[in-house]
Amino acid sequence: MDEQYDVIVLGTGLTECILSGLLSVDGQKVLHMDRNDYYGGESASLNLTQLYKKLKPDQEIPQEFGRDREWNVDLIPKFMMASGEIVRFLTHTDVTRYLEFKQVNGSFVYRGDSILKVPSNASEALASPLMGLLEKKRMKTFLEWVQHYNLEDPSTHGGLDVTKVTMTECYKKFDLEKETQEFIGHAMALHLDDSYLEQPAHDTIKKINLYGASVLRYGKTPYIYPLYGLGDLPQAFARLSAVYGGTYMLNKNADELVYENGKVVGVRSGGETVRAKKVICDPSYAPEKVKSIGSVVRAICILDHPLPQTGDVDSAQIVIPQNQVGRNHDIYIASVSNAHNVCAKDFTLAIVSTIVETDEPEKEIEKGLALLGNIREKFVSVSPLQVPVEDGKQDNVYISRSYDATSHFETVCDDVHDIWRRITGEALVLKKKESTEA
Repeated sequence: MDEQYDVIVLGTGLTECILSGLLSVDGQKVLHMDRNDYYGGESASLNLTQLYKKLKPDQEIPQEFGRDREWNVDLIPKFMMASGEIVRFLTHTDVTRYLEFKQVNGSFVYRGDSILKVPSNASEALASPLMGLLEKKRMKTFLEWVQHYNLEDPSTHGGLDVTKVTMTECYKKFDLEKETQEFIGHAMALHLDDSYLEQPAHDTIKKINLYGASVLRYGKTPYIYPLYGLGDLPQAFARLSAVYGGTYMLNKNADELVYENGKVVGVRSGGETVRAKKVICDPSYAPEKVKSIGSVVRAICILDHPLPQTGDVDSAQIVIPQNQVGRNHDIYIASVSNAHNVCAKDFTLAIVSTIVETDEPEKEIEKGLALLGNIREKFVSVSPLQVPVEDGKQDNVYISRSYDATSHFETVCDDVHDIWRRITGEALVLKKKESTEA
């Protein structure tokens, strides 16, 4: 190994690979290592052999599931908002040339034992059973206010300063019913729980606008998804890093972070020590420097049919709001299929997830599992939600956050921005490369 680098990155999760690519483009000399023999870390896409080895090591793979190479199963399923920050990362770095995307065809919300489609246009909204005619008019007025709200223009505020008033106050202003509030907060703003109601409304307004802009971009739903699974996202950013001189080493253990005078100076792997001014890593590489703030339960399910009550769409998201099932956090269902090159023909992958609230995690997703119909195979895992204890400025070790239970990548992008700011002291400004070079 080359002896001296600007940055060593440990783990090839999406957060780490985005930072590796951006730092390489910025002229940093980057070494990227992973203990696994595949890209993605905890956010990898695995073939059947890898999946069974990781989650059911003592079980034989059923022959009817077909060939290994037909499967690319996401360990942590997330969809991409079509107008979201992850898309800006992809277009800014031109990583899109390594990837191909397909729209997710259905967005649904669970209410009263039924799965209802989230309207994507005016005609669907008028026909939707989600709310009555008068409530639809109030909802329309609210969404028009959200769309036109401009912090710099008080004439658009309608008497509400969203940096100060709560979402509860905003809903009250427009006289929206509780079920409509639930729909907006959980199926559009995609909040995990109801804590947002007593927080300043600005963040929720931005989330609603992001949802709307993403729907308008392609129609049907706000979500897109890469062919061959999410594991290709970290690989694409790894290619970007390599183009700009980054060095990658898979199947390479990082045995120890090496310090001098309280600051990291390198990483030891076996009998070798490679030096660097900074280290970026996921929580598993520095367990003594993180704390747990909860955990997420996920069930990866193999089905031989599309999701029931969805019109047999080849991909979908279903949000089960917390209050519909007597919980403190929402349950998410994401499904993809052979149309996305992630499983064999005539099969569907469905993943059910939520934040753990009890000492019986699998029971907490029973309502989600019941909506799937017959399940051919199920892999259940519980992952800790870990965050760094310190910001890394003292010892130059910058640790990412665990992947949360949200159904999209916006919190991952927030973490990228936060780590970049801590490392460089500056905000990450995404521009087209032509503008940067000018």
